[in-house]
Order: sequence, then structure tokens, then C-alpha cells
Amino acid sequence: MTDSNLQYHIGLSSSLIENARYVLMPGDPARVAVLSAAFPRSRPLGQNREYRAALAYDEDLPTPILIMSTGIGAPSAAIAIEELACLGVRYFLRVGTTGAIQEHIGLGDLVISEASVRLEGTSSHYAPIEYPAAASIDMTYSLLEAARALGVPHHSGMTCSSDSFWPGQERHDSFGTYVPRRFQGTLEEWRRLNVLSYEMENSALFVVCRALGLEAASVCAVVACRWQREAVCHDAYTKAKHDLARVAMEAVRHHATRIKDPINRHG
Repeated sequence: MTDSNLQYHIGLSSSLIENARYVLMPGDPARVAVLSAAFPRSRPLGQNREYRAALAYDEDLPTPILIMSTGIGAPSAAIAIEELACLGVRYFLRVGTTGAIQEHIGLGDLVISEASVRLEGTSSHYAPIEYPAAASIDMTYSLLEAARALGVPHHSGMTCSSDSFWPGQERHDSFGTYVPRRFQGTLEEWRRLNVLSYEMENSALFVVCRALGLEAASVCAVVACRWQREAVCHDAYTKAKHDLARVAMEAVRHHATRIKDPINRHG
């Protein structure tokens, strides 16, 4: 018998996710297993397209936490948000990677995004450009509290979401090496405006969730320090992946004990 609300792109239904209210959203499907391992118990749900999913269980929470990858970029993230919202998910936490543009941020540090520059196009399909891409205050506070309590190096502030990995982030290590005039000088401009880092999903996540009455936050590990070199340092993610998982798990626990959600027994 087919679930009546089985979602087309993500291949999940409310019964499959056991009425989860929280989702952790890495981009890379391989990172689902890394996040799952941080919980006392978890089980895989399979994969449809770029959307690999698992359920994680914690005795302090009344419902499981869904962990689901979104692939790369804003469009696939927005699809994930829409379909998960149809299944009752209300709290969206991006757990990803980012490239720092401020010199005080080191490889492997975590960046907690308070808001994001909308340098992608998906969010404009949900709200005009004047609409801010702002994270949930409550969820962001929970991330900050978790990082502080665990002693994990972290930074919080404005980030920038680009629709491309190369020209939109003013990178020259692409096949063509050329950055169009529109983006030339923008890295230095964002740096001077106190933007912390580049990534590719935050602004769409924040705008879509705000527009739909949902809550979203983001924590990303720094895998490139752009003032040093453009290449990604794979060892940085190896160093930071456990910190990411621990901070995300603790943040969900912290948030769930504070909110007044009807399904949350702590509320």
C-alpha cells in the first residue's frame, strides 16, 4: 500500500519519517552517515535522487530527528524544504561546509550564520530581494549555546550564498579561470562588509523557511581559507565533521527543551 503523502522528489512520507519535526540537512549524501553516527541510535531510510535520508533517535526527544542530504545549491534545498514541510517538519538545520573570507577564521572552525547575502536566484521565487535572508533567532541561539558548551571554535555573523562555486565566489581555479566583471572585486567587498564566508544554500534556506512560516538555522565547517588559497582542504572537514555533528545534536536538544511546540513534551 502506497503512502498517501509520499513526496515525489525526496521519496519520503510522514509515516516513514515517524512524524519527525527536526531535520539536519547536509549537502553531500555521504555526510548523512557521519551525522547519524553522532546519535545513540539511527537507521537509514534510503535515497531518492540527491536526497539520502536517515532517522536518528535520542531519548531526550519525543520524536526522531530526520537527517537528509540536499545535494548542491539552492534549488534542490528549496525542494527539500517544501516537501518536508508537507510531512510536518518545522525546524531545518543546515549542516554544511563553507569557505572563509575573514583572516581570523581558521580551517576546521565552525561558522554559524545569522543571516545571508542573497547571491542566488531561488529565494527570489519566494520573496522580493528586499526581503531579508535571516535565520531563526531561537535556533541560532541554540547553535551558539551548543558550540560554547562543547568548546568548539566558532564564529557567527553574515554569510554569502552564491549560485555558483567558481565565478560567483570570485574563484579563479575553474576550467576557464575567468571571473565576469559583475563578480570581480566582490570578495573584497563582502570582506569589508564583514561577511564571514561563502557557501551555496543559506540564503535560500532562510528565505524559504521564513516565507513558509518555518524555522531555519545553519552551521558550516570551514574547508577553505580564501585569503590563503582557493583550493578546498579536505583534511579540514575530517577535522571538523565530529564537531559539526556534536554541535548540531546538542543544538537540537537545547532548542527542543525551550520551544512551545505541541508535539514536544518539554514545551
